[in-house]
Amino acid sequence: MPIEVNKMAKGRTLFVSDLDGTLLRSDESLSAYTCQILHKLSAEGLLFSYATARSLVTAKKVTKGLRTQMPLVVYNGAFIMDHLTEEVMLANYFDDTVSGVFSDLLAQGVWPIVYAYVDGVEKFSYMENNCSEGMRDFIRTRKGDPRANPVMTAKALTAGKCFYITCIDTPEKLEPFYEKYRDRYHAVYQKDIYSGEQWLEILPKEASKSNAVLQLKRLLQCDRLVVFGDGRNDLDMFEIADECYAVENAAEELKQIATGIIGRNDADGVAKFLEARFAGS
Repeated sequence: MPIEVNKMAKGRTLFVSDLDGTLLRSDESLSAYTCQILHKLSAEGLLFSYATARSLVTAKKVTKGLRTQMPLVVYNGAFIMDHLTEEVMLANYFDDTVSGVFSDLLAQGVWPIVYAYVDGVEKFSYMENNCSEGMRDFIRTRKGDPRANPVMTAKALTAGKCFYITCIDTPEKLEPFYEKYRDRYHAVYQKDIYSGEQWLEILPKEASKSNAVLQLKRLLQCDRLVVFGDGRNDLDMFEIADECYAVENAAEELKQIATGIIGRNDADGVAKFLEARFAGS
């Protein structure tokens, strides 16, 4: 689908990109070119942020070199956080009904990674002796992360103020839980783009990229929203945007509802689109 270039006023439009598979290259890094373009356009008034399933800790790690003062959407919309101070500007936590989710998962031998504030400190907890191979791979990639909290009991696993649950296991074990909880909570069921492992992520109903991005749009007093993405967890963000662009490597269902298709993540698709959009402005 051809993309019409419309040089609208940059200061009134919020541009938001997904990270993995969209703004980031396949090696989980930002190119020097993408950083250069974003810095140049931001200095000229572009309002650009990102919305990711990652935590702020890992998002800042993979976007090293990107200078931004914009609030960021992390944990698939559970939080909006200040990039500089790391202050939580908007938070969505589970209510007490989450105890039933934990009971269901553990009863069927699904041992989740539980993200919560425990005694006021952000942690991700997991049962060391009950990890799937996919979980072990994930935990290895977080070696040295101060949030890592290996525990020995189910009580310790579910302690604290929970805001995010990640399950990495077989489709046979996870899909029934997705079907059960997809309407009650915000549930994302998809394969990880790096490992190919099946993931099920469960968040509070209010925690979504779409809700958080709309909050950010109001906070910045913007009247238009343009988004970029590649995966199923970007669908809700696409549905509420004025314009939505899928990278060439995006899931087919995302491409079907996109305003247009842009270049691949490994070809700096987002940065090249923005550079073309504001060329000569």
